Amino acid sequence: MSKNVAPKAAARPRVRKKSEGTPYHHGALHAALLAAAQDILESQGLAALTLRAAARAAGVSHAAPKNHFGDLTGLLSDLAAVGFREFTEALRVAGEGAGSPEQRFDAIGEAYVRFARERTAMFLLMFRSERLDMQRPQLREAVEASRAMLGGATARRMGRDPAQPPNSAQLGRMVGAWSLVHGFAMLLIDGRLEKVLSQHEGGPDWQALLRDVLTPPGRAGTGN
Repeated sequence: MSKNVAPKAAARPRVRKKSEGTPYHHGALHAALLAAAQDILESQGLAALTLRAAARAAGVSHAAPKNHFGDLTGLLSDLAAVGFREFTEALRVAGEGAGSPEQRFDAIGEAYVRFARERTAMFLLMFRSERLDMQRPQLREAVEASRAMLGGATARRMGRDPAQPPNSAQLGRMVGAWSLVHGFAMLLIDGRLEKVLSQHEGGPDWQALLRDVLTPPGRAGTGN
């Protein structure tokens, strides 16, 4: 498998507090609250993220987040939707530069793990279903888009038309591939792979270990 070059992450807009006497338009306030919430999440952690903290960071009244999101679950759900959209875009960019379906699958798998490693707080929120309203339209649509991206890459890797629904065996293989990548990401961000990496020929290069994980058993040791 070829080693893929990491795509450059898109710059995220900085949170700017509103000036005194300059009210936000409705849509701008919604976006500003989400940006403020994302800054808190990624700099201070999920425990620090409250409706009041988001309002304070955005420089608006304490009532503003409730008017836009209803409650903390609503805010977290819309924030997770932002994360899934950024996640899907990272996967798309990674896959664009790949040649074969195998290389595309590997590139997307590496981008999946890189997002988890570099955006850990957001990644963990995205998969904290007990804190989210999975029926919220924005979140549901964002999750489905990421599933379609992953499912399409896996289907092509299997030599299957992604436009056709998978049969039970194919569905099982797709879930297996997702489980491998997601499980690897969780082990990596939890620090559970340090000993394995110290013993691996690739050394601390987690990408090399991931490529070995994703190599089908029949191709292991072939150098492909």
